[in-house]
Amino acid sequence: MSDTNSTITLEIRARAGELLASGEVKAFLGFAEGSIPMATRPFIARTPEQAEKLVWNSFCVINPAGFLPEVLKSVEPSRGPKDPPPEGPLPRVGVVATGCWSRNMVVQMKENQVSRDRLVILGIGSRGMVSNKKVQAMVGGRDITAIEEGEHSLTVHCDGEKTEIHRWDVIRDNCRTCTHPDPVIFDYQIGDSAGERHIEDRYVQVDKIEAMSAAQRWQWFQNEISKCIRCYACRNACPLCYCPTCFVDDSRPQWVGKSTDPVDTSIFHILRAYHCAGRCTDCGACESVCPMGIRLRILTKKLEKDVLEMYGSEAGLDLEAPLPLATYTMNDPQQFIIKG
Repeated sequence: MSDTNSTITLEIRARAGELLASGEVKAFLGFAEGSIPMATRPFIARTPEQAEKLVWNSFCVINPAGFLPEVLKSVEPSRGPKDPPPEGPLPRVGVVATGCWSRNMVVQMKENQVSRDRLVILGIGSRGMVSNKKVQAMVGGRDITAIEEGEHSLTVHCDGEKTEIHRWDVIRDNCRTCTHPDPVIFDYQIGDSAGERHIEDRYVQVDKIEAMSAAQRWQWFQNEISKCIRCYACRNACPLCYCPTCFVDDSRPQWVGKSTDPVDTSIFHILRAYHCAGRCTDCGACESVCPMGIRLRILTKKLEKDVLEMYGSEAGLDLEAPLPLATYTMNDPQQFIIKG
């Protein structure tokens, strides 16, 4: 583990342990070691002793904001469906947050999914997370038995050999184009600030698709989603997908079929992307968990670009700013309803 990540890990454990020991939080949501190389798992510590299992490294890729609503419910006093809400403040939960994760929490607060008063946020400036798929490609798909993370490099062990990889060469695409690596809200800062980043063209992947003809763009889309097995890992990992019943699961009416028929699959991915418009922070969780390697975030990145150009808005940067697609101004673009 790099010196930076070792320091952050120790600070997280110490702060989480203090919060749990004092009773300031009833649970702390972070990461623990996974069972295979290049993997961590979301972890809920409920005692100071369990806080010692928390870790921080470049493989913490699953957005913890997606678990917050359920974790908050888990610490509430049990009550029946007809019982009145408990009196007084409800228990709080601690959580780690980088730039995009904290922005997702802001969106959740605006949509009344979580309450700011019930969170104790440990803010961490992100150095970018590593893409497992890129590492696998660098070693030719061989089985990786162990991996050591240095400050700026990774040492990959496979087939009795060591391969040295520069860390930035295998950083996830969303992290490479991130301009807001620091958390926008937090109660305690862990480690150093990452600072704002200037990216010359953070929509370069979108621009390449936009430069195609309509027929080429449709073919690109069909080629990508043809790999989809409808496992819904993307939906389940997304911190924005918290509808009680997903449109895919509705049967009265049935909006979309559940087969891998190209039409059903196309509708699912198009509608899922549009549900994220003005809300997605490009955390990349959907793409990280996709077992088929579909480049899902290019769809939501396109919508992020459109919302920024049309409304001058980026998701989750300001807790007080209204949601762009839930407000109206006289200067809103109206070309789609004006003839002539």
